Amino acid sequence: MSATSSKDAAARLAEVHAAVATAEREAGRTEGACRLIAVSKTFDADAIRPVLESGQRVFGENRVQEAQGKWPELRAAFDDVELHLIGPLQSNKARDAVALFDVIHTLDREKIARALKAECEAQGRTLRFFIQVNTGEEPQKAGIAPGETDAFVALCRDELKLDIAGLMCIPPVEDMPGPHFALLQKIAARNGLAELSMGMSADFETAIRFGATFVRVGSAIFGARDTH
Repeated sequence: MSATSSKDAAARLAEVHAAVATAEREAGRTEGACRLIAVSKTFDADAIRPVLESGQRVFGENRVQEAQGKWPELRAAFDDVELHLIGPLQSNKARDAVALFDVIHTLDREKIARALKAECEAQGRTLRFFIQVNTGEEPQKAGIAPGETDAFVALCRDELKLDIAGLMCIPPVEDMPGPHFALLQKIAARNGLAELSMGMSADFETAIRFGATFVRVGSAIFGARDTH
């Protein structure tokens, strides 16, 4: 990575942090109430390092295998990183996910919940989990249906004793995000869940108005992704 692009990443990170702080203030929320997850999926270690050097410590990845290829080395240099899995997880990747990540945002079915529980016990690790809710009830999208969320929270939290921090959603791209964020906030409140993972580069300021405690921002920090 060139010095110019390194500087760009650091400058964009500062701009996003400033935008988060402004959104918090405008929503009447305490500064720091919402944490920024820098989404580093598809970017290599050289692209991530300037963001780490700028002080960012919370990062999100979509794929376990991709994260395994870059984060062990980066964590050797920056040992206080908090790594979040924000992409879909298959049960056959549960062992690797529990070994690598600190927080998983995409818990959405009993099979994976039981696999993660078994791996946490086997590895002696305590992870935090978000349940992904398919607020738009899109058939092609991961996440549990809103009407099934209460029962699934009870299963994960009460029976399996997983540390369920909160809920996560990804609104349909063609919809206004506000109603989806409001729905997620309502479901979380009635289940006594304090954390909301919602909002990405295009809509994180709206998410903060609706109570987001984590926003997941990638391209606004790292720049456009190479789609090839």
